[in-house]
Amino acid sequence: MQIERKSFFEIDRTYFFTATIHQWLPLLNTTENKELIVNNLKELSNRDFIKLYSFVIMPTHVYFIWKQLQKNGKETPQGSFLKYTGHEFLKKLSKMVHPNFMR
Repeated sequence: MQIERKSFFEIDRTYFFTATIHQWLPLLNTTENKELIVNNLKELSNRDFIKLYSFVIMPTHVYFIWKQLQKNGKETPQGSFLKYTGHEFLKKLSKMVHPNFMR
């Protein structure tokens, strides 16, 4: 039996989702960064973009069981989550490397 792997999500279906940090950097070791993930999930849930059933935050990746309920404008909730958290982590990292790195 061959299992088909899809690289897209349909609205109103439940999925197991994994997102990893680029180069497996342990960015999620800090409470502050874990809170960024949790607050973003809360925001997407409060705005009725997702229904979150469970999640696990590991040092280098996250797991979700969720249902994407509707798009956030043109973006999927998955896209919104990845874009927001990616930008926030990039801002934090750029300040650590050099304050003028992103200017």
